[in-house]
Amino acid sequence: MERKIIIGSRGSDLALWQANHILRKVQKLGLTAELKIITTQGDAIQDLSFDKLEGKGFFTKEIEDALLKKEIDLAVHSHKDLPTTSPEGLKIAAVSEREDAAELVLILKESVDNGQKFAFKKNAIVGTSSARRKSQLLAFRNDIKIEDLRGNVPTRIQKLRDKKYDAIMLAAAGVERLHIDLSEFKVLRLDPKEFIPAPAQGVLGLQIREDDHELFEYINKLNSEKVEDIIGVERKVLNLFDGGCQLPLGVYCIKEDNKFKVWTSKADAWNTMPKRLYFESFTDEGLAEKIVNALNTIKGKSVLITRDLKEDSFFKKVLEGNGYKVQGVSFIETKKVNISSIPHTDWIFFASSNAVEHFFGQNPELKPKTKFGAIGKSTELELKKHNRNAAFVGSINDTKVVGKKFAKAVGEETVLFPQAKGGLRTVQQQFTDDAKLIDLVVYETVKKENTKLPEVEILVFTSPSNVVSYFAQRAPNGEKGKITADQKVIAIGKSTEKKLKELGVENCLLPASFDEVGLAEAVFGIS
Repeated sequence: MERKIIIGSRGSDLALWQANHILRKVQKLGLTAELKIITTQGDAIQDLSFDKLEGKGFFTKEIEDALLKKEIDLAVHSHKDLPTTSPEGLKIAAVSEREDAAELVLILKESVDNGQKFAFKKNAIVGTSSARRKSQLLAFRNDIKIEDLRGNVPTRIQKLRDKKYDAIMLAAAGVERLHIDLSEFKVLRLDPKEFIPAPAQGVLGLQIREDDHELFEYINKLNSEKVEDIIGVERKVLNLFDGGCQLPLGVYCIKEDNKFKVWTSKADAWNTMPKRLYFESFTDEGLAEKIVNALNTIKGKSVLITRDLKEDSFFKKVLEGNGYKVQGVSFIETKKVNISSIPHTDWIFFASSNAVEHFFGQNPELKPKTKFGAIGKSTELELKKHNRNAAFVGSINDTKVVGKKFAKAVGEETVLFPQAKGGLRTVQQQFTDDAKLIDLVVYETVKKENTKLPEVEILVFTSPSNVVSYFAQRAPNGEKGKITADQKVIAIGKSTEKKLKELGVENCLLPASFDEVGLAEAVFGIS
């Protein structure tokens, strides 16, 4: 191609990094190219929050207009900023590889509290202008105060540095692309399966004129088909909701084991509780439509979960905020078993929050370099309350798989397992060398007597021992605990599912993760 390609971009540090990144790739294709900076509405208006700006495409419209007027030939966008339908005459010629889709929380060190969710102190002032981030933040932490945060990435970080906030939220990809030194802050990367990012976050969209067939042949060589497939699902959900970047919607899709796996969070407004869903499918055909239909038809039901819930429980808040009636009743109680001595090992692994509580409640003396493992996020958070960070955290609902991954992480090192009396030892069984493992009983579970069995539509079982105790209870009419044909059952993991099957309950739904987020997603997923 003989003509020079003009690449249009916003003028922020991040936008210019992205544009120069694509410029180098275009030049490697043998094209001559240069950049042209274009100011957008989102750049020009800095004193209003996004929800005060009209329409969609705050950061893209002026660039798209320049494309249509042939003032530029190629536009480089953060794909998440693009409306889901290109203007007539334009198309996306390629999408980039996906960088980290996660969110970062940056916290002033004096505002850190590791015992709190996301590690910032109670009643913290958190900066973000994103309706999606606001809705999810408040679902996890309704004690905080959220204040709008505008400006490019360095400007936002400077506002934190100036102590206008206790913490701010940013997209990880943008921070990483700019190689900003964040050592003065505590930096926390949020799992995108838990705190769900914007559709197509971390991806660049390369836009050209629809009739520029010659340029398409070049630019399409930069396209990642794998990323195109997964963000296609994410952006189709956004499209079906007729939403822009200020819709309180997070969608995150991966393709794993030939399956599309999709996590979605959708709120009616930034200050309302989001609905959460997890979907799996071997095909992306009709997948977005199924997700949107499921979100639109969610109707509150009565739910019993077999654990005592605190008022700030995520499970309780998001379900009750969407019309569900939630009761938390544990059918067991735990009792401490006194520890006489603590063997020194390289690792200590906890399979439950109870194990953490009863172990550290006895003030054990540990080696300074001891590493900690946790079965899931709830157990990890309990560890943080005791000022310990987990070097390994399980992320799915199959204890055997978690055990295999943990065994691989441990290698030849030794592990202590604080656990319940008569614990199942599922994680330990995944190790090939039992000699390097030490079991330590720190508590026992005891069945509660005469616990009321409420009539509910959905039952959520959180442990095998709760299953056994539930079936041993008697309802007000004198009948033993049972599950009726019209009740839906959720089992926190495969061990709990196995116990339910032993007692005649065949159809159980398993959540994608062991924590309250996974359990809430499973409840929302029951139509």
